[in-house]
Amino acid sequence: MDDTPGTPTAPLRVGLIGFGLAGSVFHAPLVAATEGLVLDTVVTRDPERRRQALAEHSQVRFADAPGELWQRAGELDLIVIASPNRTHVPLAEAALRAGLPVVVDKPLAATAAEAEELAALAAARGLLLSAFQNRRWDNDFLTLRQLLDQGALGEVWRFESRFERWRPKPKGGWRESGDPAEIGGLLYDLGSHLVDQALTLFGPAASVHAEVDVRRPGAEADDDVFIALTHAGGVRSHLWMSATTAQLGPRFRVLGSRAGYVKYGLDPQEAALREGLRPGRDGTPWGEEPASSWGRLGAGESPLTGGGEAVPSVPGDYPAYYAAIAAALRHGGEPPVTAVEAAAALRVLEAARTSAVEGRTVRMEKI
Repeated sequence: MDDTPGTPTAPLRVGLIGFGLAGSVFHAPLVAATEGLVLDTVVTRDPERRRQALAEHSQVRFADAPGELWQRAGELDLIVIASPNRTHVPLAEAALRAGLPVVVDKPLAATAAEAEELAALAAARGLLLSAFQNRRWDNDFLTLRQLLDQGALGEVWRFESRFERWRPKPKGGWRESGDPAEIGGLLYDLGSHLVDQALTLFGPAASVHAEVDVRRPGAEADDDVFIALTHAGGVRSHLWMSATTAQLGPRFRVLGSRAGYVKYGLDPQEAALREGLRPGRDGTPWGEEPASSWGRLGAGESPLTGGGEAVPSVPGDYPAYYAAIAAALRHGGEPPVTAVEAAAALRVLEAARTSAVEGRTVRMEKI
């Protein structure tokens, strides 16, 4: 077999920048599980993280700094950026200028303008640029899309979506830093997922109202957020993201003219990855959940008392993201999540920040 990088029969070689939570739990395992991709190099100086990477990816190489990847760009076919948020834009720009396609963990940038500049650079150089929005392949999201395609809810009036946790004590670190340069806080963390899902399902937002709070003693960054979107098509999305929720609400509650769909609990894939389970290993089914966790579809009845009809959850499929990335690199075409889509979500997050600070509803055409 011809092992020259980029040839049709050779695996596409991936350089991964960062091996913290995002790199070790999500990107490295999913890259390794994708046919046609191979994890070639991990950028980290941390000895423990290197040991962790070698334990699972025995052939991986290491680099101390991202610049080492640019120096041997001809040996690589894709860069994955899973480093802290403040580094996303400069590293993505450097990779693109080195002639390398790029996947960036969410959020792609701090602002829509920065995301659009990266998109323009990638387009000018004919390179793939994608934001990692794995939650489009959650089991609940895939199930809801199927119900919408079937018309099971009728005309959708309201979409309620939650990522709620009970973490009364801050954990610290850059994700909870109050320094704006770190791009921390839940608005840009979990909000990136929730807004992306809402826009993907129901189209662009016409207006945004938000409440952004810092609740916990000692906390610096926002830890309790609510966003209300009115989509151009008329659907209203109500999105909650919180670390201060002592009683968790449903993951989804979607109300339509014919029926509603209610789903509790999180997609099982993140927990499985954290536990060391891997897609495709030993033929074990991936992304499936027991019938006791399925959502319910109905009208005029409470799902908490068994009302409505149980809807089998479509298995979650995070591996589909990198399979689509590999296909786009091999055959051309758009990546599964585009930089333009990432910019649209960032525009909503910026509007949410403005709404919370100024205490008003933001009309998107006026921001």
